[in-house]
Amino acid sequence: MVSKMELNNRQEHILQIVKDNGPITGEQIAERLNLTRATLRPDLAILTMAGYLDARPRVGYFYSGKTGTQLLTENLKKILVRNYQSIPVVVNENVSVYDAIVTMFLEDVGTLFVIDEHTHLVGVLSRKDLLRASIGKQELNSIPVNIIMTRMPNITTCEKDDLLIDVAKSLIEKQIDAVPVVNMTENGDLEVTGRITKTNVTKAFVALAEDL
Repeated sequence: MVSKMELNNRQEHILQIVKDNGPITGEQIAERLNLTRATLRPDLAILTMAGYLDARPRVGYFYSGKTGTQLLTENLKKILVRNYQSIPVVVNENVSVYDAIVTMFLEDVGTLFVIDEHTHLVGVLSRKDLLRASIGKQELNSIPVNIIMTRMPNITTCEKDDLLIDVAKSLIEKQIDAVPVVNMTENGDLEVTGRITKTNVTKAFVALAEDL
């Protein structure tokens, strides 16, 4: 994709020519602008990659008729989880609530994924879970996180080839901060391979906006 694309005057002129005369070949566009085909080629490539124009071999260029908003929406629906997932932060189910709190602050994350001795996903810990456990007179060093964590089947997960927009909807609908990216083993267990957070989704949205 083209970074921070803004159409220059020549590109705007090309779009208008294609709108008025499409389908039209690159040679015909070049003639109207009194330019060589080689000079025009980069502009046509940019407009085609960005989605403003469609190109068909031996036919020519068509105006897609799509606005920047439409292109943004279409591109959002093509982004996969694998493109924006980040490294997960995991803790063992037997660690104490105190250690989990320390890990959360040291790693600067809002969600921890809990694994068993076989490194399979068994739970999720949020800031709210840890805050709730820390209220009162409990000895946090003696309480294992498996007592307070959210367990299956109440954990929302995703896979690397899922659409990012679908995960974003889950974050909103379920009012959670992160979703583990998992890989299912032959035995049906889940291995945590990444995470998608609201920050990941925001980065994707900003990147797309800059590319239009």
